Amino acid sequence: MRVHIRPPRPADATAYAEAVTRSAEHIGAWNPVDPNGFAELLRNQGPTLQTFLVVNDEDGGLVGKCNVANIVRGRFRNGALGYDSYLPYAGTGRMTEGMRQVIDRCFAHPSPTTPNAGSSGRGPDAADGLALHRLEINIQPDNVRSIALAKRLGFRHEGFSPRMLYINGAWRDHERFALTAEEWPGL
Repeated sequence: MRVHIRPPRPADATAYAEAVTRSAEHIGAWNPVDPNGFAELLRNQGPTLQTFLVVNDEDGGLVGKCNVANIVRGRFRNGALGYDSYLPYAGTGRMTEGMRQVIDRCFAHPSPTTPNAGSSGRGPDAADGLALHRLEINIQPDNVRSIALAKRLGFRHEGFSPRMLYINGAWRDHERFALTAEEWPGL
C-alpha cells in the first residue's frame, strides 16, 4: 500500500483547502467544491457521518476524502460512501487503495479493547471498525471514472435513482451500487 486512511484533524484545514482548490475542476462536475468547508466537515462528524482522509505515505499529501454518511444501525447497518480524489494523485490507483482500507474499516467490528469503540461520536480511531453490513455508492451516470472505481472495488449495480441529489444547482440522477460484508474479500 502507498496510502493510509485516518480521520480528519483540525490541523488538516490548510492542506484540505489547497487540495480542494487544486482539484476544483476535476471534482466540480460531480460534487460541490468548497475549500472553506473543512470546519463544518469536522463539526458534522458523529454517529451518522464519519470521514476518512486518504493520505499518501511518501509525501503526506491528501489523495482524497471519503465520507461514510447516512450511517444507520439496528437491523439495517448501512452507510453511503461519497468520495473525492485530489490532484495530482487522481488516476494513480491510490484512491482505490484508500477506498479498500475504508471499506475494511466499515465492515470490521470494533476492537474489544477500545473503550466505547465506535460510539464516541468523534470519528473512528485506528482500532475502530464501524460494524456495518452494507455499503452503497450513488454515482451520476456520466461519472465513468467513479463508476469504474465502484466496480473495481466489487460493488454491484442495484438500480437507477432519478433526481436523487441536489448538486450544483440541479437534481441529479444517480446509479446505485452496493456491497455487503459477505461479498467483501477483505474480511
